[in-house]
Amino acid sequence: MIVVVSDTHRSERPGLTGSLREAVRSADRVIHAGDFTTEAVLDGFQSVASSLVAVAGNRDKPGVQDRLPTARTLTTGAFTVAVTHTQRGGQTGLTYFGAERGADLVISGHTHRPHLHTGDGPALLNPGSHADPRGGDPTYATLEKREGALRLTIRDTTGAEKRSARLEGRVAGGNGTSGH
Repeated sequence: MIVVVSDTHRSERPGLTGSLREAVRSADRVIHAGDFTTEAVLDGFQSVASSLVAVAGNRDKPGVQDRLPTARTLTTGAFTVAVTHTQRGGQTGLTYFGAERGADLVISGHTHRPHLHTGDGPALLNPGSHADPRGGDPTYATLEKREGALRLTIRDTTGAEKRSARLEGRVAGGNGTSGH
């Protein structure tokens, strides 16, 4: 399982508690979509997560920005995942960002609000913020490979499912997805 977080906005500790801390600790990989804020928080994530893939956000201090790129592309199974904190142009900008990288899924942060969109182009996932939510509960996301598909789930910090979708990957030049 992959755990996805963003927008920590802490100065000393990553703000991982309870079931979220256990999810990060036991995950095969943790993806952080930017805004740790300080190196101490980045180091805190690295000490808990067995494998951390992260990008810098707009509020990260220079020490964090020096250690992390602003964008990454990775694979998980047959899926290509593009990660960024934000892109100009909102959802359209994120869609173009993903298309330029041949991504099935784009993970972003910045808004502090969870968002899951499937349809034309790459799926878009924003896990919200586990430590500094805006207008709702603290959230994170999980990605789980199941029967050749990728299940995308937004969860509250108790681990309860809030929203999910199934990403089936590229189908005849496009992305096959279905929402749940």
